[in-house]
Amino acid sequence: MPIAGGLHNALYRGREAGCDIIQIFTKSPQQWKARELTDDDIEQFLAAQVETGIPCVASHDTYLINPAAADPALLARSRAALREEMRRSARLQIPFVVMHLGARGDAPDQEALGRLAESVRDALNAVDGTPTLLLETTAGQGTTLGWRFEHLQAVLEAVAAPSERLGVCIDSCHLFAAGYELRDPEGYYGTMDALDATMGLARIRLIHANDSQRERGSRVDRHMHIGQGYLGQKAFRLLLTDPRLQHVPVVLETPKEGDMDRVNLAVLRELAQTDRETTA
Repeated sequence: MPIAGGLHNALYRGREAGCDIIQIFTKSPQQWKARELTDDDIEQFLAAQVETGIPCVASHDTYLINPAAADPALLARSRAALREEMRRSARLQIPFVVMHLGARGDAPDQEALGRLAESVRDALNAVDGTPTLLLETTAGQGTTLGWRFEHLQAVLEAVAAPSERLGVCIDSCHLFAAGYELRDPEGYYGTMDALDATMGLARIRLIHANDSQRERGSRVDRHMHIGQGYLGQKAFRLLLTDPRLQHVPVVLETPKEGDMDRVNLAVLRELAQTDRETTA
């Protein structure tokens, strides 16, 4: 939900769209600088959650951050920004911060993953306990890290933080664009088995539900409305009726067009109520 006019307005916009939960940026995702949070900002935000009955389950780091950057100046600036994202979310009592894994540039994967792991450690050290930092799966566009489960596994193992501090956010569009199959039971369970073998299903703390404008394996990150892209409704039925993931909150990052938030939510809710046997 957009935060124009104040962070608290995201909650009221969420209520208008019929949300149960929301995700926000705590600042503009296109800028490094952020206005300092005031006590009044925090009070209004927390009060809006009580008034609307809608918790903010996650914030998302900004698009400029590259926690795997080879350039020392960009890496230092990215780490400072990620620390600030953690501190802002802690003050706002947001339980999860979703982070992109960055891009390796011309560097080998292992070298970039080493820098990324150190950036994750640095971010976790910025706050005491909460929020939990979530590594997001990516589509693998360009030299972006995180499009293979093994990338996230390497970071989780290197940092060795408990699941209460470090988890995973899976994005359906990103998984599909990265080449993982989700559209039929065999493909879906094969993907989840691979995820469980590398990271563990228990590490999944948040799901981004987005259809894909591009075909499987395209490695192009283009979100689409639920059931209107290459994934189709069956993939979301499998995902939302998987009993192993029933406790995991789900948010939309579909295009902001007209009343489509409400439409996408209605489609997801209907699919989530489907008898699991019909997905076979």
